[in-house]
Amino acid sequence: MKRISQISLIQPLMKQPLFNASEAKALGCSSALLCYYVKKGILERIDHGVYRNKDANIDVDVRYEDLVLAVKSIPEGIICLVSALDLYDYTEEIPRAYWIALPHEKWAPKRKGVKIVRMRNTTIGITELKIGSETVPIFDRERTIIDSFRYLGKETAVKALKTALSKKGKEKIDISKLRTYAKSLRVAIDPYIIAVSI
Repeated sequence: MKRISQISLIQPLMKQPLFNASEAKALGCSSALLCYYVKKGILERIDHGVYRNKDANIDVDVRYEDLVLAVKSIPEGIICLVSALDLYDYTEEIPRAYWIALPHEKWAPKRKGVKIVRMRNTTIGITELKIGSETVPIFDRERTIIDSFRYLGKETAVKALKTALSKKGKEKIDISKLRTYAKSLRVAIDPYIIAVSI
């Protein structure tokens, strides 16, 4: 009974869609205690060192639920590349994996269905996106386009740029910000802007 009553140690984490073992440990909950709660059906083990309250409800479009859970399970993870292009509606490509960026010097945990991309300068263009009731870190539209030229094929990147330039209102990219990012990340973007604008 004592073990069950210790669930109060991690009560703040029980309200989150996910939490990891290190967060629980910081609140005084051991790995053995987490395993006990999983056996008792109080917690669900999502992945190595990643847990969620069995009764926690995540209010996210079914299409993006696994992506949200994936990025929240990776400390300092940022939605990027094909996953970001999909969220911004800049590609018709259906991501076969969830693309998550991590700072270059960070350890990359293995997650099923997740493609980890280790990047430098992960503070450039980082923003947040609300998906249902959850807020997730993602690179902004301009950084996503620049990264497409850095990490994906030219065809995918050019199509994404063309689509981004054709959008209206807040969905349209900021050309000056795009050029600033291109300079910082050493991508010659102007020839492509000219090519897709003709």
